[in-house]
Amino acid sequence: MLKTYRYPRFAYQCSPEQSQGRTQRHDVVIIGAGPIGLSAALECARQGIRCVVLDDNDTVSIGSRAVCYAKRALEIWDRHGVADAMVARGISWKVGKVFFKDDLAYRFDLLPELGHKMPAMINLQQYHLEETLVTACQANPLIELRWKHRLVSLRQQDDHAVLTIETPDGVFHSEATWVIACDGANSDTRRMVGAEFTGQFFQDRFLIADVVMKADFPTERWFWFDPPFHRNQSVLLHKQCDDVWRIDFQLGWDADPEEEKKPEKVIARIQAMLGADVEFELEWVSVYQFACRRIDRFRMGRVIFAGDAAHQVSPFGARGANTGVQDIDNLAWKLKLVLSGAAGTALLDSYHEERAFAADDNLRHSTRSTDFITPKSRSSRLYRDAVLELAETEPFARPLVNSGRLSTPTPYRLSSLNTPDEALFGGNMSPGTPCADAPVLCQGRKSWLLGHLGEGFVLLCFGKEHRAETVTVAGIEARVLAMPGDLLDSEGLAEQRYDAQPGTVYLIRPDQHVAARWRQFDAGKVQAALRRCLAL
Repeated sequence: MLKTYRYPRFAYQCSPEQSQGRTQRHDVVIIGAGPIGLSAALECARQGIRCVVLDDNDTVSIGSRAVCYAKRALEIWDRHGVADAMVARGISWKVGKVFFKDDLAYRFDLLPELGHKMPAMINLQQYHLEETLVTACQANPLIELRWKHRLVSLRQQDDHAVLTIETPDGVFHSEATWVIACDGANSDTRRMVGAEFTGQFFQDRFLIADVVMKADFPTERWFWFDPPFHRNQSVLLHKQCDDVWRIDFQLGWDADPEEEKKPEKVIARIQAMLGADVEFELEWVSVYQFACRRIDRFRMGRVIFAGDAAHQVSPFGARGANTGVQDIDNLAWKLKLVLSGAAGTALLDSYHEERAFAADDNLRHSTRSTDFITPKSRSSRLYRDAVLELAETEPFARPLVNSGRLSTPTPYRLSSLNTPDEALFGGNMSPGTPCADAPVLCQGRKSWLLGHLGEGFVLLCFGKEHRAETVTVAGIEARVLAMPGDLLDSEGLAEQRYDAQPGTVYLIRPDQHVAARWRQFDAGKVQAALRRCLAL
């Protein structure tokens, strides 16, 4: 029981196929009702896919767990109408500070430019986030949440998977055309299909302490290396909602987790940090050891893995849940096209191609952060400390400071779904890149560009004299969205961010990623690019 949160209990119901003794085949069954599984359900439903979510529990996650949610994940959740509530409840921030011993070594800003709907980051306890997602799923008629349903075995056929499920009423069988495994780092589904993780475990342990207190720290991310209150180790401080503060203490390789979790030990560490006269209460305590690893194949027959079931990273950089939400963003539109017959399973192979590439990028960042935070040799420690000392006065050293590279989306620059540029473009919106947001006017009202993307394929056209028209391949349309016309670039930021000379056309995927771009519309070239996007 937490001091600031009361856990909901979701009602178990006997499934119709169990009570009626019949086997039913579902288009999609999602294993796990954490942030990734619930996001998968919402995104599948948005694509018109009816889905079932199985979870062996009947409440949200225990403890605050994941805390930091990045701009791109919020933009994805915004399509489901839940991001505004998350931002309102959470703590928005964009500034981070890194301290070395007694001094400020480095300061960074995650979103120095204006003109984005979503903040760079919010801090929000995972149980709050999950409850918001559960409420949205409960309101959607295409989603069925089945609590206290535990997957006990899985057997694959050519065109479906057979699931054996245990409930309080016994065991029954169900079938799924596709299974999305979102059951976490210790995924039973992964074990059932014989998939393995490859990568490395890190020996160092960290203590998480969620503390209830009223403090005057700013809403920033503060990270200390070798502070006076925790010598030779590191400490991370974050503010969450409800006056809860997250403090992470590095413990070292030989720490005893059970000993370190004792209240008297935790309280002594916090008092050394804050001062003996600061009043606080412990909310939640945990000790963790982290890993950087991923599954070899993100799709194993009819089973597709997402989130921690597919990849694990260290918590520094907030790359766990944020990356998992992007997995779902990549997957759902492809599943829709495969289920409808508009594309073959080759399109699903691009899910592994793109998201394994992103996972490897995240693993590299996470491993480098971990090596910087917890140096494994004397020379590594000397290098790190020299960087931190130089960063206080020398600009060249500041990019080398690595207290966790904060989560940003990985562009799919080498994806087989991309059509390479034929002309020169400036800016960052190259094929494979997630679209940048910008303020726009729609019918005279303030709006945001991303709010008009994400419903199928879009031809985003700039300039009054564009010649673009709807293009269709295999029954799939790419509709025209004109600026000006449908939208007005109210502050000129869209034109700037997309290097939009008059006549410029972008082909945007359903997951708001750039597929191709041209300086002038050419129906044949757009058709070829759309066909490529469908893996036809």
